[in-house]
Amino acid sequence: MLSTIADYTRLTKDLGKSMTQVATQPDVSRETDYFLSHIGNVKTIDDFLKDYRLYTYAMKAYGLSDMTYAKAFMRKVLTEGVSNKDAFANKLTDARYREFATAFNFAALGDKATQTTAATTGTATQYVTQTMEQKAGDQNEGLRLALYFTRKASTITNAYQILADKALTQVVQTAMGWSSTISSSDIDAQAKMITDKIDLTDFQDPTKVTKFMQRFAAMWDATQAQSDNSTNPALVLIGGAATSASLDTDMLTKLQSIRFGK
Repeated sequence: MLSTIADYTRLTKDLGKSMTQVATQPDVSRETDYFLSHIGNVKTIDDFLKDYRLYTYAMKAYGLSDMTYAKAFMRKVLTEGVSNKDAFANKLTDARYREFATAFNFAALGDKATQTTAATTGTATQYVTQTMEQKAGDQNEGLRLALYFTRKASTITNAYQILADKALTQVVQTAMGWSSTISSSDIDAQAKMITDKIDLTDFQDPTKVTKFMQRFAAMWDATQAQSDNSTNPALVLIGGAATSASLDTDMLTKLQSIRFGK
């Protein structure tokens, strides 16, 4: 039985406890201890990139693991920093690069860049959060998406920020019952569709974010259940086409109770 709502509620009810459980896992604890005890010795961008263990930890912390190989790219991000509006990181659509360059601000702080809270405990907290979301995703991709959206929600101020992030886009489309095929339409039309249906200021309110995640989770589980039914020959034979063509009454009732939007 799918239980994205139950799992999301369990993890977020006491997020501090959930984070601690992840942080104390042997593999996470070992890598975090290494990072915190060695990052202060890094004085230059070269030092940073040469210590693969430190570098990969930091990249994962900011959700950039898939770009770990691109050292020349990341060197440019770090070298130019974020102070100048024309800096490389500021021109990139993906805000994660700006977050990374801000945390490890060699451009502005030089050899003191790794002494800041953002570079040390801030990065360690980010790493634990990323790990928690990743482990959740190993069991339930919908849960990973819900946790990620919850973490990013307060930073959302316009529809284009959502559309620039595939995970945020998937959450919004799923929660609102929109087909993913709309992603191929005009970007401005997509942005208008979002702002017409969602008051983005609601994402500054944790209670409203939770309600939105409940709706997403219900829709996610319903979609997954439909997919499972439609691909199971026995269920198709027993239930007929109607089984996979529409949501059941219980699910429709649940969605009615957690409406979100304008």
